[in-house]
Amino acid sequence: MGAVIALEALLSARTLWHAGRNAVIAADGEPTGHDAFDALLPQRGWPRRALTELLLPADGVGELSLLMPTFARLTQAGDTVTLIAPPYLPYAPAWQAAGVDLAHLQIVEAAPRDALWAFEQCLRSGACTAVVGWPAHADAPALRRLQVAADSGQCLGFALRDRRHAANPSAAALRIEAVRDARNGMTWQVRKCRGGPAPAQAFVPVAC
Repeated sequence: MGAVIALEALLSARTLWHAGRNAVIAADGEPTGHDAFDALLPQRGWPRRALTELLLPADGVGELSLLMPTFARLTQAGDTVTLIAPPYLPYAPAWQAAGVDLAHLQIVEAAPRDALWAFEQCLRSGACTAVVGWPAHADAPALRRLQVAADSGQCLGFALRDRRHAANPSAAALRIEAVRDARNGMTWQVRKCRGGPAPAQAFVPVAC
């Protein structure tokens, strides 16, 4: 029989949650490369071993600019970043100018019916540090599989999706939505995050 631990000891150590008290969450996220964004997130960065969902009003609203500092840091360290069936051919000089080491950037070509499977397999493989997919028709069970695969493969997963999916359930550890502000610029609003309530404040990227 295991050792008996007093309930009060667990509560004091904050390893057990009860109503009215927030659980302790380690600030061990993967830095996004945007200090102000990291400061908003409970884990101070992208959740590790997890799926992050980016909800977009259209393609090309700054989603890759948001991710690029992470990709640059990872590839410069020799880690592999994989893109699964990107809707547009990545422009290599722009990625290189952003600091991405192209030797560690992989692109997987797949038909739409196979892209979700390829996304899951790359997340689970353990061969990739970050995997980006565009799963247009993934339902809740499919997103759950992607989340589990990211955890199993100790991988950062990024799912770029239309914002109409915001009303649907998602197993992603982090959900952020691109929203236009009063100046017609784009901000990022956290809709769901692991480790605490979603911050009310949006992240406003610094214009280059």
